[in-house]
Amino acid sequence: MRDAALYDFAQTPAVEIVVTCDQRLAAPFEAHQVLMVDEQQDIWVLWEQCIAASDAVLLIAPETGGVLEKLTLLAEKLNKLVLGSSASAIKLAGDKWLTYQSFISHHIPTLDTYLANALPNGMKGVYIAKSRDGAGCDDMAYFEDSQLLKGWLQGREHTHIVQPYQTGDAASFSMLCKNGKAYLLSCNRQHIEINAQQFSYRGGVMNGMDENREAFNELAQKIVQAMPNLAGYIGVDLIVHQGEFFVLEVNPRLTTSYVALHQACGCNPAQMLLDLFYNEAFRMPEIAHHKVEISINAAVLTD
Repeated sequence: MRDAALYDFAQTPAVEIVVTCDQRLAAPFEAHQVLMVDEQQDIWVLWEQCIAASDAVLLIAPETGGVLEKLTLLAEKLNKLVLGSSASAIKLAGDKWLTYQSFISHHIPTLDTYLANALPNGMKGVYIAKSRDGAGCDDMAYFEDSQLLKGWLQGREHTHIVQPYQTGDAASFSMLCKNGKAYLLSCNRQHIEINAQQFSYRGGVMNGMDENREAFNELAQKIVQAMPNLAGYIGVDLIVHQGEFFVLEVNPRLTTSYVALHQACGCNPAQMLLDLFYNEAFRMPEIAHHKVEISINAAVLTD
């Protein structure tokens, strides 16, 4: 995600890129300045210095532990332009329980959701437990036995939610949004595996669900009305089953799909992002709907 974003921003004129990088990793090429970080440094002090010296920031961080919200609050305190959602929107979208309540109140189709410490009596069937603020498949598990589920949740009663397992196609869509308006970018198929109760993301196909573009666009507009402070690039995960749609979560940040978005759209997402935030009247350009396979190691154009 970082390298894809750096490549895209490097293609835009008059943009000078500063990025931090763990010294144990190779420094990225597509940046004007790379600040290498070692274990002895206070990374939050360095991030504050970087944000203070910048005109705008793109924050790539997980919701887990409130990291993305904390970074956004820091940028807002310094009165810097965040090329993303407000801290208040991240607080809402980053908590799957709060997101569920927002979906229900705005009639967005989703799955029944329970707090881990308030499960209904007589649970039957297959269930999934996941962290309220987890990213990806982190600390997420599948259970066909309610007793095993309850045992696994010990120690997680205040951090997790539980949902019934819904069969269907794992999907996502990528969008830009601002001021309560969404601009759909791609409609994606996800490859999710379950092995010994654990979920893992194995990639997917950008625009592999393009036949659902109209329905996904309708859902996108509903989501930004429910969460009006969402802004910038947003990823939405959902299940598609026999013409029904179940929205699972909203990711107020770059997602894995971004790595192939440039190829899938046929235009530069970074330029679109800058146009969205710097121009009062944003106009969505004509975009392609290429299918692009995403694997752990590469993104390959398939049509």
